[in-house]
Amino acid sequence: MAAGVELNVVAQLSGDETPASQKREERLRKFRELHFKRNEARKLNHQEVVEEDKRLKLPSNWEAKKARLEWELQVDEKRKECVAQGEDYDMVKLLEISAEDAERWERKKKKKNPDPGFSGYAEAQLRQYQRLTKQIQPDMENYERQREECGEDFHPTSNSLIHGTHIPSKESVDRMVEDVEKQIEKCSKYSRRRAYNDDADIDYINERNAKFNKKAERFYGKYTAEIKQNLERGTAV
Repeated sequence: MAAGVELNVVAQLSGDETPASQKREERLRKFRELHFKRNEARKLNHQEVVEEDKRLKLPSNWEAKKARLEWELQVDEKRKECVAQGEDYDMVKLLEISAEDAERWERKKKKKNPDPGFSGYAEAQLRQYQRLTKQIQPDMENYERQREECGEDFHPTSNSLIHGTHIPSKESVDRMVEDVEKQIEKCSKYSRRRAYNDDADIDYINERNAKFNKKAERFYGKYTAEIKQNLERGTAV
């Protein structure tokens, strides 16, 4: 009888201890999981802070530059593929453009004014400079040769003595002369100044009347030529 009671007490005690130990182990497991998650969150936060600091140190237009560079790389790769396949890149590019995009770009071109007109001599000089620099085709072979000949003096400093020692080639001088002559010829064609003709008949009383007579002659001169000749000869009725 006594032995049976002792077995029941031991069984009850062992039954009470087993759930307590399981709860303690469950709590320890959850604590370890929380500790692991906290360390992971700390690492991620540190990485995010480092990345944010890098982004803040970059220029303000870095994203636009990055997108531009990625687009240029894609264009270069596509161009190389077209060359390898023997295709024309410009034609392939046009085939990839939809009709809606082409129409939208055409409307944008029409809205833009290619000639902003004269607003000042500084702006006109800047437009002329940009137009001329776009036409320049650099001679890379001559550039590399000069850099090898000059060495460190190719990029002169305050201590360099290379200034004034360079002699341009005859081809460069001829190219400059040809370009200057083209500019002079173009300016002579588009000049708004009108040469005064001393031998022309004076049929006006002031500058405004001269412009009116020129305009009338341009539109009605062929119809009134005979009448004018009769008036000048004095044979008009």
